[in-house]
Amino acid sequence: MPVIGFDLDMTLVDSADAIVECCRYACAQHGVEMDDTWVRSTIGLPLDEVFAVLLPGVPYDEPLAHYREHYLTHGLAMQELLPAAREVLESVTSDGWRVMVVSAKKDTHVEKVLEVVGLDGFVDLVVGERFGDQKGESLREAGAEVYVGDHPGDVVGARAAGAVAVAVSTGPTSADDLRDAGADVVLDDLTQFAPWWHAYLAARGSAVR
Repeated sequence: MPVIGFDLDMTLVDSADAIVECCRYACAQHGVEMDDTWVRSTIGLPLDEVFAVLLPGVPYDEPLAHYREHYLTHGLAMQELLPAAREVLESVTSDGWRVMVVSAKKDTHVEKVLEVVGLDGFVDLVVGERFGDQKGESLREAGAEVYVGDHPGDVVGARAAGAVAVAVSTGPTSADDLRDAGADVVLDDLTQFAPWWHAYLAARGSAVR
């Protein structure tokens, strides 16, 4: 069966408020006030890069532990599906494709988020703590033909895997910047996915059933 990959945060799920809240909590444990707007602009980056700026000199494992603790107790309840996310996964699975989710987030947290928002039944494989070329390695190992994400790092991952890079501008990166990053396709959001998908399948041949 063919494989299509998706990023999680700001591609399938609006987790921005949760990420900001959990970063704020981690910073507060060290007596630091953070710039919420800046953190929102970094969504999609690995947390080690974010905390290196927010808490310079603090060993990464400390804010990471606080962040993950708060994510499980507070962040999970703040997740919301982005428009058409469920419909897209229903469509690709009904067309005979396997779905994998590759995220910078910890794999067990990805699984919990998918369960909370009701997408877990559509996903065959979850790979966590991957970014950029690392995503490409996981996508290539799974034989993914398409990868859908919202960040330039997702485009890098797709291209590294030789997959079609589909970008949605539902995260902090503009459509123009996603094009400049090398995305093959740029959509405003997943509500525009179906027409592209049908055209892709037609050009590819026929959906595997």
